[in-house]
Amino acid sequence: MTNSPASPASPPSASSPSAPPPSLITRLGIPRTLVWGYLGLLLFMIGDGVESGYLSPYLTDRGFSESRVAVLFTVYGIAAGIAAWLSGVLSDLWGPRRVMWTGLGIWAAFQLLFLAAALPLASYPLMMLSYGLRGLGYPLFAYGFLVWIAAVAPRARLGTAMGWFWFAFTGGLPTLGSLVASGLIPHIGAYATLWAALVLVAAGGLIALLLVRDDRGARQDRTGSPLGTLVGSVTILWRNPRVGMGSVVRVINTASQFGFFVIMPIHFTRTVGFSLTQWLHLLSAMFATNIFANLLFGVVGDRFGWRRTIAWFGGAGCTVSTLLLFYVPNAAGANFPLALVVAAFYGATLAGYVPLSALVPSMEPRHKGQALAALNLGAGASTFVGPAVVAVFVGPLGVAGVVWIFAGMYAVSTVLALFLKLPDGPDAADGTPETGAPAAVPSAA
Repeated sequence: MTNSPASPASPPSASSPSAPPPSLITRLGIPRTLVWGYLGLLLFMIGDGVESGYLSPYLTDRGFSESRVAVLFTVYGIAAGIAAWLSGVLSDLWGPRRVMWTGLGIWAAFQLLFLAAALPLASYPLMMLSYGLRGLGYPLFAYGFLVWIAAVAPRARLGTAMGWFWFAFTGGLPTLGSLVASGLIPHIGAYATLWAALVLVAAGGLIALLLVRDDRGARQDRTGSPLGTLVGSVTILWRNPRVGMGSVVRVINTASQFGFFVIMPIHFTRTVGFSLTQWLHLLSAMFATNIFANLLFGVVGDRFGWRRTIAWFGGAGCTVSTLLLFYVPNAAGANFPLALVVAAFYGATLAGYVPLSALVPSMEPRHKGQALAALNLGAGASTFVGPAVVAVFVGPLGVAGVVWIFAGMYAVSTVLALFLKLPDGPDAADGTPETGAPAAVPSAA
């Protein structure tokens, strides 16, 4: 529509006003009203990721044992997993904007406590309190924004919008965050760099929350009680079996990633023959590829179909890439260029599951927050399912046996993904409405 429509009887002419062409942002698949939110998310996650590459050795250098540091990180991970689940639930109750404010406030407050008191006093209990509870912050902020995207983006471009989310998320944590740290530490020191992280997080959070002017960020689900909403985020797993199935697929998505963190550094350095530096370079290449593939498969999902993209690029792709990541270096030895190719391929196929973030909430449109909470629950579960597979099977089956188990899990996810259909027709089930608008629901005529 135009602001001054012509008479219906008037034929179109060269002088008739025409609708303005879509902006570059719109053509890229980013919801126009959320542009500042994506930028804010990127800055927030850069700040959150600053410490990822050096905090552990920094703490051990200050006299804390590796086991105590590991416990500290475990507490942080548990808090982050709980917050990831609660982010969707609380977004239903409060609206995404309030959840993001809560996440920003928690992160900033407990980072201040960590830097101003826990570290200077070298107080381990205070570190457990401050750093552990700070783990609640980033999932509330980031995944609250994920719910906001699900509420705003049109279905025809939802996969692309989610791809941009994961591009910003993984671009900040750990990639650009680690890069910022490597640039700052030689000049201002490790401790001051942690303060710089606080500045980046605060800047990103305020950009997103003060500059985004979309009232859907304040909408709340008034259809049930808070307790009912909380319980609903779990019962949705069997109330809507497809959501439950999507959560299982999400567990499988990154289970091998967390399992490989346990066994692959040892395998590549002691068995294959790479140096630790070479392994770290392979790991960097793996996740640098993953960042751009997140965006690519968001776009592919909107065109090729969410369900088909998850099944064939994600499930089937990871089935192959997981085996190649093990067998190619085993056969070729310490051939770095060849190992780089298979590592990048593995990182790319992990991103084939990106359309899950669009597909799962679309399967429960009245409770998108609950559906995303279930999806985030699957993401949290993968952080211990992967290492658990390694712990149970690496002894009797060896590394090769563990790799085949992960490949088998990906094959299962391929089959499960093919059943993730939406209730409003086969085209919409794949997320590929031909006109670029949501598929119509058939009338009851």
